[in-house]
Amino acid sequence: MSVTCSGSFPDLLCGEDSGIFTGESSPACSSSDLESSVSIEESIAGFIEDERNFVPGFDYLTRFQTQSLDASAREESVAWILKVQAYYNFLPLTSYLSVNYMDRFLYSRRLPDNNGWPWQLLSVACLSLAAKMEETVVPSLLDLQVEGAKYIFETKTIRRMELLVLSVLDWRLRSVTPFSFIDFFACKLDPTGTFMGFLISRATKIILSNIQEASFLEYRPSSIAAAAILCAANEIPNLSLVNPEHAESWCDGLSKEKIISCYRLMQRLVLNDSRRKQPKVIPQLRVTIRARMRSSCDSSSSSSSSSSPTYKRRKLNNYLWVGDDKGGSE
Repeated sequence: MSVTCSGSFPDLLCGEDSGIFTGESSPACSSSDLESSVSIEESIAGFIEDERNFVPGFDYLTRFQTQSLDASAREESVAWILKVQAYYNFLPLTSYLSVNYMDRFLYSRRLPDNNGWPWQLLSVACLSLAAKMEETVVPSLLDLQVEGAKYIFETKTIRRMELLVLSVLDWRLRSVTPFSFIDFFACKLDPTGTFMGFLISRATKIILSNIQEASFLEYRPSSIAAAAILCAANEIPNLSLVNPEHAESWCDGLSKEKIISCYRLMQRLVLNDSRRKQPKVIPQLRVTIRARMRSSCDSSSSSSSSSSPTYKRRKLNNYLWVGDDKGGSE
């Protein structure tokens, strides 16, 4: 039997988000408690079996590729969710669940094409539901609408949308996510537990940084988690030579092809992201402006600012549609 962590998952059967992103090293892996090890592996295998019930259908990605669904609108919605997560310091799982609820809803029910406010309303409702599932302190529905929200909705409007989301999702909010697996996969990759804290923390950041990309909708949570752990391992010299093909052996039910494909996509996006974040050297120029010219520019700038259109938030209330039940018919 392969070596597993017997002490790193105390409440795995009850909460798949235990121990996520704590930044602390997990206990070293041990093979002493065989019964516990078997139970953990069976639980992970159960998550792999059930994960297909908590993702959109196989043709969901195709709808974005054919522009039946607006990929840019989804990116904006996910970006807003991540901003609010950072603003309130929500758990990573909260933001991931928000996006998961949104994608599952969009697969089954179309939004009316109405200048973008339905996307905002859906984002607020999904984030509110996820926060109620995972957070100990949840802001009010009005306070949740921060960080550049384009529209502001009344509480009763959001609650009606929450009920619609719950109905479409059949009230299945405790979803299987990549965070259901990363502790276990990190232990498989690092049985001594030496780099567990870093692997979990870095993999979590990689998952969230790529959540806006519609391309990852092709992969199930277990494949995303395995690919993220492998990408995190690349940053550790002792683990950088790990062969992605070996990830299939971590647990029954994993797909080697899907893990490798997801890993390559993730590597490319992580590399591109690191290149974008590299500091640019800007040449320093000495600019001398005469006092008269400066005052003239200041007055001109002030006049232009006062006449420019200001950004106004629109307050949309009592907007909610009654969609058909045709399950995402185009």
